[in-house]
Amino acid sequence: QVAAAMGIPAVLVIPGYVGLPWDPSVKPVRYDLAYERTRQALLELAPDAERLGVSILVENIWNKFLLSPLEFRTLIDEIGSPHVGVLLDTGNLIAFGYPEQWIRILGRRIKEVHLKDYRESVGGVSGFVGLLEGDVNWPEVIAALGEIGYDGFLTAEVFPYHHHGDAVLQHTAQSMDRILASG
Repeated sequence: QVAAAMGIPAVLVIPGYVGLPWDPSVKPVRYDLAYERTRQALLELAPDAERLGVSILVENIWNKFLLSPLEFRTLIDEIGSPHVGVLLDTGNLIAFGYPEQWIRILGRRIKEVHLKDYRESVGGVSGFVGLLEGDVNWPEVIAALGEIGYDGFLTAEVFPYHHHGDAVLQHTAQSMDRILASG
């Protein structure tokens, strides 16, 4: 309701979690319960999203949940609403998959994309690096987005620099120009 009142077209939703690797004090939730709770919540919210003209976008994060593009596709299809879709984060996938494969499998269900990079050799939260510094296969990601006819937002999700923070804007813009030109 707040998003609709403000004219915001979509809200990002973090789905239920099974575990939170960055917070070991959090008690794990059974996978099947997390799935059913997420499914039920989205089914309940979908009619309101449709009525208000606001999309609910479920993001893939490091919550030990929705670890397969097939499972993610099934969840979105079970909801069956054009106002419930996927916000795909490329960097969050590298630890356990390939963004270009997820894109091709999820297809039209992808409504927004976070461009983020990750270096597997570093691992953990420290593995998130600036665009073009990690293991995301950008030419394949851009090709896959083209194949599914994606024409939505591509939002860079990068972390600020400790010093000279303004430089991250210039570096990100240059990297995005190169990423977009690779397709």
